[in-house]
Amino acid sequence: MQYRKFGNLGYEVSLLGMGCMRLPRMVGHAPDSAPVDREKAYELIRYAAQNGVNYFDTAFVYHKQTSEEILGEALEGELRKKVKIATKLPLRLMETDADIRKNLELTLKKLRTDYIDIYIVHMIASNSWEEMKARKICEQFFKFKEEGLVGAVGFSIHGPYDLFKEALHHVPWDMCLLQQNMLDIDYEVTEQAVFDAAEKGLAVAIMEPLRGGGLANAPKSVKTIYDSYDKDRKPAEWAFRHLVNLPQVNTILSGMTTMEQLKENIELFSKPDMIPNCLNDKEKNIIVQARAAYKSIVTVPCTTCDYCMPCPYNVDIPGTFSKYNEGMMFESFDQPRRTYMFQTNGGKSADKCVGCGECEPKCPQKINIIEELKVAHEKLKGWME
Repeated sequence: MQYRKFGNLGYEVSLLGMGCMRLPRMVGHAPDSAPVDREKAYELIRYAAQNGVNYFDTAFVYHKQTSEEILGEALEGELRKKVKIATKLPLRLMETDADIRKNLELTLKKLRTDYIDIYIVHMIASNSWEEMKARKICEQFFKFKEEGLVGAVGFSIHGPYDLFKEALHHVPWDMCLLQQNMLDIDYEVTEQAVFDAAEKGLAVAIMEPLRGGGLANAPKSVKTIYDSYDKDRKPAEWAFRHLVNLPQVNTILSGMTTMEQLKENIELFSKPDMIPNCLNDKEKNIIVQARAAYKSIVTVPCTTCDYCMPCPYNVDIPGTFSKYNEGMMFESFDQPRRTYMFQTNGGKSADKCVGCGECEPKCPQKINIIEELKVAHEKLKGWME
């Protein structure tokens, strides 16, 4: 496993970090309500920790507030001593100052630990930043650091570069969690945020390196570009290498759901050439071409983070966009239309949307959800069997 210095915190972390937002779920349940398959999750987490992964990222809200508990159970004992745990608390669960401490104490209990290595202010966004500043939310996290309950304080952010710049200089952060991938260099906080954070001495962790898993598969136009290279590489490897190439990146989070994915990623991130500046000019040009090919395909930039859910009218918003994107990216709507039929039969199709607008302020990607749902529904409807 490749390791990198984690900012100025005095330790190294695995270049591959394990994100715990997409743990394996129980079969036989609706996808949006299926509980985590705990035995499979324990197996994945423990295998990762035993095979070089020492950075685990979770959050209070993941998997209906069970992710922290599952991670704590899996790592309890000797494994806990070998790893770093990062978790997050969102503003919506901080109604009062007392809530902030109460939720930290609950997190410590669920993680079965007496300290958190990195405690993160979850999802700074344009519609919440003014309230965070007024209530001095970020400053309260540093009080926990002074008490020894937290080793480092960080922030995750979804929004424009200007918002990132303001947040970056607000308090003396130890780290930041940024969305970046080969498609987002000029989107979200942009690639410049990675450079700015590192220059200021922050540890930099990357989320959504595969854009919600979408970059793990390539449409024909992109595959043709990858196949022109003299080495056989899967689409996911190209996407990961784009980030590995940056010396400023300390760890890259992957939300691995299966043992096959985990083992494949551990093998990849253990290669001797998975190091800073690993891409030559030809490889960089291939990624530029692939990015252009991807952007020529019209898709909705949904990462299935589920922040827009639940919908008061029962629309499966991430599921709809996932099916639509699948059809666009793979240039075939047969399978997406078939699976959308089951969603429709369950009363969760996009035509149930009444345009209430509750979802749009919650979307980290700033998607025009109401209008995009109409487009997706028109492409997906009509399958019968």
